[in-house]
Amino acid sequence: MGQLLRVQNFNVSSDGIAAGEHQSMESPFGLPGAEVMWAWAGATASWPNRTDPGGSRGLDDYFTRDFSHGIGAEIMGRNKFGPQRGPWDDHEWRGWWGDEPPFHTPVFVMTHHPRPSFTLSDTTFHFVGGAPADVLERARAAAQGGDVRLGGGVTTVREFLDAGLVDTLHVAVSPVRLGSGLRLWESPEELLDRFHLEVVPSPSGVTHHLFWRR
Repeated sequence: MGQLLRVQNFNVSSDGIAAGEHQSMESPFGLPGAEVMWAWAGATASWPNRTDPGGSRGLDDYFTRDFSHGIGAEIMGRNKFGPQRGPWDDHEWRGWWGDEPPFHTPVFVMTHHPRPSFTLSDTTFHFVGGAPADVLERARAAAQGGDVRLGGGVTTVREFLDAGLVDTLHVAVSPVRLGSGLRLWESPEELLDRFHLEVVPSPSGVTHHLFWRR
């Protein structure tokens, strides 16, 4: 199938919300309580940010363990990279992840405002504009034959879905309702004209939705 564009371990509430509109340093997800949607992943043995031994095995761990498998580059929206808006007035900000980002590949941050690339450990961040198809072309070239992960946030995922560029999509639906915020969907059935779907419940309480292109 060539180089795929993959969405992995993307989290939404039971009412389809992935984040809020009021992101800040104090509220990275822009919505109080949104971090609970990540609890299933953080509890696994293979969670990349785990600092202590232990963690669960099984279905959830399979998805966190697969996070980097076959990935050669990532695309993310500016809102995933950080809370700043408009021109870059603080080049000291280098993302939420510290000196050891979990990506280990080139990362293409979509933005309307230029900024020089920089490298942390084995991750290089590039700041790029352009249409989704153009950014994907650059990411595929940098991936050197590997797949490209579309990391989010939700507005960016929707943009690539609307452009018909996503090949596979894994969404973990958490059993919480957030009520308001930025939605991935009203219902996963909205994507069934373009994707096959398999739904797999987990003992952790999340339900994994696996989509692949028709």
